[in-house]
Amino acid sequence: MSIPVIGFFNNKGGVGKTSLVYHLSWMFSDSGMKVLAADLDPQSNLTAAFIDEETLATTLWHSERASTVYQCLEPLINGVGDIADPDYEIITDNLALVPGDMRLSRFEDELAQDWPKCLDGRERSFRVVSALWRITQNAARRFGAKSIVVDVGPNLGAINRAALIGCDFVVIPLGPDLFSLQGLENLGPALREWRQQWQDRLAKQPHNAVELPQGLIKTIGYMVIRHSIRLDRPVQAFDRWIAKIPATYENSVLGKTGAGVVGIEDDPNCIAKLKDYRSLMPLAQEARKPMFHLTPADGALGAHTQAVGNVREDFKNLAVEIARRAGLPEFRQA
Repeated sequence: MSIPVIGFFNNKGGVGKTSLVYHLSWMFSDSGMKVLAADLDPQSNLTAAFIDEETLATTLWHSERASTVYQCLEPLINGVGDIADPDYEIITDNLALVPGDMRLSRFEDELAQDWPKCLDGRERSFRVVSALWRITQNAARRFGAKSIVVDVGPNLGAINRAALIGCDFVVIPLGPDLFSLQGLENLGPALREWRQQWQDRLAKQPHNAVELPQGLIKTIGYMVIRHSIRLDRPVQAFDRWIAKIPATYENSVLGKTGAGVVGIEDDPNCIAKLKDYRSLMPLAQEARKPMFHLTPADGALGAHTQAVGNVREDFKNLAVEIARRAGLPEFRQA
C-alpha cells in the first residue's frame, strides 16, 4: 500500500510555497507524525532551507551515494538499471528529507519523450514517468513515514507533471494578486488533463510494470498567504483579488460552472489565510529553524515572543486541517 502524498503547487512563483512546505513538515513532525519532505523542484530551495550551503557544496551534491533525487535517477538515466535506493537526510526522529538537485532539470526532456510512449505500453517509459514517485515512496517506507509532502516548481513542465501524478492530494497556495489568479486559471485545467491522461496510460501498463502511482491529484483546497493585515482585514489593494478567488477556484480547478459566488470567509475550499510573518522570517533563516521554534536566544524578544506563539498556533491549525482533508492518520497536536 502506498504512502499518501500531498503536493503544494501553484503555476505562479513567489507565493511562499516552499516556506509553507518547510514549516508544515516541521509542524507534522512536532505533532508526532513521521513525515518525509521531498524536494522535486530543480531550484532546490526546500533543500537549502533544511541543509546549510557548506554541507550541500562539499558533501551532499558531490556524494557517491544516492543522496539527492537526481543521484537516485542516474542509473535509470544512464541505462544501467532502475532507480537507486535513496539515502534520505534525517532532520529529526520524525522528519526526513529527499534533497533536491539542480541537475534534476536534465530529466525534463526524457520525461517529456516517455510520456506519450506509455500509451504504447513500453515498460521503460512507465519506469521513467513513475521514477520520482517511486523514489519518494521507497524513502518514506525506509524511514517509516506516514505521509509525504512534496515541493515542486512553479511551471507546467514534464517534471511537475510526473511529480503531480504521484500526488494523492494537492494544496494550492495563492497570493492575493492578479498573477496568482492567472496561475490558478492555468493549473486547474492542467491538473484535470494530467489526471485523465495518466488514467489512459495506466490502462496500457504492461503486466510486469513496476508499482505505479494512481494519479488521484485530488485538490483539497487553497490557501491565501502573505497578505498584509490592517485591523484584522486585508489592505484594500488586495481585497478585489481575494474576492475573485472562490469563483476562480470553483471554475478553473473543480470545473464547476455557474457556481454561486461566496466570500472567502465562507468558502469551504479555503483551507486558511496566513499573515505575512516578515518580522520573524529573517530570524528563522538565520537560526535555520522554523519560525515557531524561535527563542529569545535567536533574537525573538519583546513583541516577537507573542508573534512566535501566533505563528505556532496558525501552523498547528493548518496542519490539523490539511491532515483532516487528506484523511491522514490522527496525530497529536503540538
